[in-house]
Formats: sequence, C-alpha cells, structure tokens
Amino acid sequence: MRNSSTTPEADGEPAGGVIAVSRALSLMEAFAIGESALSLAELSRRAHMHKTTALRLARTLALSNYMVQTDDGLWRLGPAAGWLGARYQAGFDVNNVVEPALHELVKATGESASFYVREGDIRSCVARVEGPQSVRHNVRIGERLPLDRGAPGRVILAFSGAAGEPYEGIRERGFHISMGERESEVSSVAAPVFALNWRLLGSMCISGPTSRLTKVKLEKHAKSVIRAANELSYALAGGRSAATPKAVSKWHP
Repeated sequence: MRNSSTTPEADGEPAGGVIAVSRALSLMEAFAIGESALSLAELSRRAHMHKTTALRLARTLALSNYMVQTDDGLWRLGPAAGWLGARYQAGFDVNNVVEPALHELVKATGESASFYVREGDIRSCVARVEGPQSVRHNVRIGERLPLDRGAPGRVILAFSGAAGEPYEGIRERGFHISMGERESEVSSVAAPVFALNWRLLGSMCISGPTSRLTKVKLEKHAKSVIRAANELSYALAGGRSAATPKAVSKWHP
C-alpha cells in the first residue's frame, strides 16, 4: 500500500503529472511536419530519453496503434494518432475560439482579419472577419491559397521549419509583412498561432489594399497582430508556460 506521505516527485513523477505519460507524448511529438518515419536513435535523441526507454514506450504505444514499426525498423505515427487529431479537429469550434480573436483584431486595426491553417502544400482560410472599410481585400472562407506567397503562408512555412530566408528572419521577428507578393496591390501582415503543446496551428493576419496598408502602417499593425496571435495561442495552449515558443513571448507591445 502506498504511503500517504510519499510525494509524486519522490516516485520520479513530475508534480501534477505522470512521467510515463509525459514521456510517451514526447515520443509522439518528436515527429516534425512532413516526417513519415524516424529511427529509434533519433526518437530517443529528440525526446531526451535513453534508447531502451524509447523502445519500451514505442512498443507500448504500438499496442494501441499510436505508433507503428516499419519493416526496416523505423518508427512512425500510427492510425490511432491520426484519429486522435481528427477528433480534436472535429471538436475544435472555430466560431467560439478564433472568430472572437479576429473581431478584436479588426477593432484594433480597422482591417479585415483572417485565420489560415496548413493543408498539405497549401493554406486554407478557416475563419474571416471583414473590416469596416469599403475597399478591402476579399477572401472566402475555405479558399485554398499557396503557402509560398503571402504573409500568412510564409509564416506557416517558417514555423513549420522551412530553412533559409525569409524564414529565418520570420522566426526571429515573430511576424511577416507581404506587399504585392501573391496579388498585386494587396498587403498583409501575419503572425503564428500555436495550439496544445505549442504545436503550430496556423497563422493570423490582416490584409487590405497596398494604397492604404503602406509599409509604415503594416509595421505599426504588426504589434496588434502579434498581440492577437499571442492571446489566441495562450488560450488554445491553456496559458503561458516555460515551453512557450520564443516567437510568441518575445515581443511585448
């Protein structure tokens, strides 16, 4: 029988959690976007655990189809992990979470605000709030646009790990400005939004005609976009923590 005076820390468990569960989640989170399989050595390195521990956890996760070992000995996420993500997406109420943040961003900037998520090699607009201006940039909810043109797509690529410029600079600043990149005479500024466990969820932006959204105005509005993206990230991730990404907490307008 367990001694009532024994603390979680004394059993090797973090306060408020179970270390085995945390380690199992760390193992599944070791995969970057676009990576189909990893070796046991790479999994253990990324999850900061011994190979024997990683193997034991991977085999345990495989029993419930959260991980699968390939014929060549590599490990990949299993179908149960996909179903878990699908359940999260199905339960994610964009109207109750994202749209209020977009409304606040419209109030702060006077420009139309949008929220984009990645779908393979494109980005999709999943939420949009039109600004009060009579002349504005029109985007339909559900519209699919390229990732490598326009501020929202560039931000998604940057925080998905794209190498080189402009992505290194975007990660350093925590936002990106685009002027006439996807459509001539259309400007935008975007910042990343993170979900649970500080995984990239998408990007939030404002957009409008370049005649109104000059470089000076975009730089000014960048503070409001970052603030809105930060607050949405904190809400989705359950608050600030030591694991908060640098780009989210770096700039305090």
